[in-house]
Amino acid sequence: MIDEDAAPAEAAPLQNLRFHNVSKHYATKEGPRCVLDNLSIDFPRGRNIAILGRNGAGKSTLMRLIAGVEAPSSGNVERLTRVSWPIGFSGGVHAKLSGFENCRFIARIYNADPREVTEFVDEFSDLGEYFHMPVQTYSSGMRAKLAFGMSMAIQFDCYLIDELTAVGDERFRKKCHEAFSTRLAAADIIMVSHQPGTMKDYCDMAAVLKDGHIRFFDSVDEAIAIYKEL
Repeated sequence: MIDEDAAPAEAAPLQNLRFHNVSKHYATKEGPRCVLDNLSIDFPRGRNIAILGRNGAGKSTLMRLIAGVEAPSSGNVERLTRVSWPIGFSGGVHAKLSGFENCRFIARIYNADPREVTEFVDEFSDLGEYFHMPVQTYSSGMRAKLAFGMSMAIQFDCYLIDELTAVGDERFRKKCHEAFSTRLAAADIIMVSHQPGTMKDYCDMAAVLKDGHIRFFDSVDEAIAIYKEL
């Protein structure tokens, strides 16, 4: 077991992906609720990390802070590496824009070639003519295909996965798995999942989030055992 609120000492930081005294609070009827409490973390490089915790522990909040989708209430996140948004996250997709237009927008944000990104997602997502229609006309499954395709169109140094779920038919799921495996050959992952089998398949270390604090473990099995006792 590794000391609370600290990454393994022997692991180098992931190109400066760090939390410096990060806290996150949300307003509730009972007053502010602390989800993350003064976390200082160096996320290790070359490791695939599973994040465990009960519902409401702050796992998805942690992922959004890493991605930059949300800002911390205090402290700061040092992100000197190319980190993805949470895979499958469609919150950043503009509903009034077409899939094509969303792809061009994302490509510009990440300094990628808009033509390469749009061509990849068009072919990958199997949306057909809907690729050029507003996302607000899509079904939930079509949105998921677009979001996954956009995630795979850009090579990141670290992929964030908030409950990796299969979308589409068997052929499309196979395509997703192949694309994801290719990307992971040159990248690390930080994953939230409630499926022990999935965590073991993809991760080689884990962290347990409880009461606003995080504890890292070199063994996924040890972290799962601690998580089951919560």
